[in-house]
Formats: sequence, C-alpha cells, structure tokens
Amino acid sequence: MNPKHAAELLFEGPLAEEYGMLAVICPPAAEISRRVGEYVGGWAPPYPAASLNLLEIGSGTGITTACLLASRQDTLIESVDNAPAMQTQARHNLTAALAAKRLRLIERDALSHLREMPDASIDVVASAYTLHNFLHGYRQNVLKEILRVLKPGGLFVNGDRYALDDAAEHLKSTQEEVRHYFRVFTELKRPDLLEQWVIHLFSDESEEHIMRLKPALDMMADTGFANTRLHFRNGVNALVSAVKPA
Repeated sequence: MNPKHAAELLFEGPLAEEYGMLAVICPPAAEISRRVGEYVGGWAPPYPAASLNLLEIGSGTGITTACLLASRQDTLIESVDNAPAMQTQARHNLTAALAAKRLRLIERDALSHLREMPDASIDVVASAYTLHNFLHGYRQNVLKEILRVLKPGGLFVNGDRYALDDAAEHLKSTQEEVRHYFRVFTELKRPDLLEQWVIHLFSDESEEHIMRLKPALDMMADTGFANTRLHFRNGVNALVSAVKPA
C-alpha cells in the first residue's frame, strides 16, 4: 500500500494516556464535541427510521461519543479507533453505554473497518478531531467509503481542526497556539507533554496532513457529497456537515 494511503498511529504513549489535556490546551474542543452531538440530535433522516445506526470515526477517550449518546436515545453507535490507550480509556468512560449495548467499541483503523461495511447500511457517520490526523490520500479514501456506507439521504458530520484558508492568518493562529502550549505546560511543570503536543502540532501542520477548510469542503463535494456546509467556526475549530444524495 502507498504509505500516503496507510493508517498512522499518532496517539500513543503520554499523548494518549493524558489526552484529557486537550481540554486545557484547546478549550473549544469540548464545545465542538457538544455541537457534533447536538447536530445529530436535531437531525431527522429523510426516510422512516425506528432508530439511528451511527458510525463514529475516532472514539478517542469517549468525549464525543458521550455527547452523541446523550443527544438522542434511539442511537446505536459503533465507534472505531486504532489507538489501544485511547480505547482503554473509552471503555472505562463509557461503561454504562457498553453494558446497555447502545455502543460497540472497535480497535481498528477507520479505512479498514469502513471497507468491510455493507453499502448503504449507516444513517449517520460522525467524527471529531480525527480526520485532520489522516494523510491526504487516506482521508480521501475514508470519505469515499463514508459516502458508500451511508444510506441515501444519510448524514456525515465532522467537528475538527480546519486550517484557515488565509495562510498568513493561519500562521498567526498557530504561533499563538504554541505560545499557549508553553504557558500551560510550563505552569504545570510538564515539559514532557509540551514536547509531545508540539511534535503532534508539527504533524497537523505538515503538507501531508493539513486540512484547510475550502479544499476540505471541495474534496467532500468532489467525492459526491451534497449540501456541504460550515455551521460553526472558532479559529481552526469548525463544525461541517454533508449528506449523501438521495
């Protein structure tokens, strides 16, 4: 497989074990997760549905999963993530939903899992802070598979890091982000986590990964999605959605 189309394991070691620090270094992240859940909660499929079958890409520690579970009681969620340390935390944080069989956690990379799913079998695909970690080629393949597995009229919603289209403005934003990392981790006396998050930010900003808003929406439209929309933006944190044409 072309390396650019392969899955990466970007969250392991201290970064995964203390992923809760994201809420400290990126306060808007919790709001984006909440908005993903609320958007799904307010969405009505354009066809009869007794319940919603939802695939979440990127369980993480279960922050967005919990928001999706709380948004409506008729949702059955299958959530996939390839980071073992994150899955362990998600299982601990989402015990009740797992016991009630409203949730199934799967330790696997997104593309491999999607490729084994039947056509038109899912009502909603939701994600938060995951797609921006993918290499461009891998991300494009994931979008193609999302479109395939969604039912006609089905929803794709993503809350994520979408780089500013203006390169100068995005650079200023990134510089301020790094300054904030230094302030937070210096105060906490955690140079180890500072190093890990700065290294991860370099990955986010690399040409192989960076996900700018307009090109990302264009990629979704070119893949075949309809009604690609931006609903909310706070700096690089944004909520977008699209549907599979009926």
